[in-house]
Amino acid sequence: MKIPIYHVDAFAVEPFRGNPAAVCLLQSPRSAEWMQNVAAEMALSETAFLYPKGEGYHLRWFTPKTEVELCGHATLASAHILYEFGFYEPDETIKFQTLSGTITASFSRGTIELDMPRRDPVPIPVSDELIEVLGQKPLAAAVVKDQVILAELADSEAVRNFVPDFKKIATLPQPDLIITAPCKEKYDFVSRFFSPVTGIPEDPVTGMAHCTLAPYYAERLNKTKFFAYQASARGGEIWVRLGTDRAYIGGKAVTVSQGDLLHQKD
Repeated sequence: MKIPIYHVDAFAVEPFRGNPAAVCLLQSPRSAEWMQNVAAEMALSETAFLYPKGEGYHLRWFTPKTEVELCGHATLASAHILYEFGFYEPDETIKFQTLSGTITASFSRGTIELDMPRRDPVPIPVSDELIEVLGQKPLAAAVVKDQVILAELADSEAVRNFVPDFKKIATLPQPDLIITAPCKEKYDFVSRFFSPVTGIPEDPVTGMAHCTLAPYYAERLNKTKFFAYQASARGGEIWVRLGTDRAYIGGKAVTVSQGDLLHQKD
């Protein structure tokens, strides 16, 4: 039996923008080793694997190097495929069972909204190590557990013009680095995301990062709804609204290609 696999550009309204993800539709669970091999073969920042479970789908995400506990753009891509190819009607809600608990997806006016866990950052002192990695002193820094370090730069141009040294970024205690700044244009803030340790030198558009960015800016901007831009080379727009313990991430997606996996042995 062939295994369908799709290439989707998430947080995009046209092909070759936003963040590409592979979406692999399984009928039953496969081994982590097999999924990791497929993700390495796809060579995209994330490959999503999902199979029917209960009233929804079980969903796992793999970078070319490792499994991750939360990914927004590959979840958006997965929901997009399920809606586009008729697995769900537009007025139905999709439930994904993941390592980060239940994530739901809903569809309205061409935009998919994900109900994801809110990940509030904790302020920390700016370290000499972070200054060395950034080549500048950020205005502020914060962390989410031992996973993400967030650095606020002087302005949006500093974010856009930052030239990353991936070897230096890989020396940080946290595997993921977000740089960000408020924006005076049509967006509330801009950001970029780096994770060379997990096989993602720079991620084009990162839904998971906005589960942290939205609460970070909530007090600074005195609002709970945001329109944001991730200023990578491909770029992408994200809508975010905050709940008490959830972050609602909105975006569009485009299917670029579809095919079948022929080599299926674990």
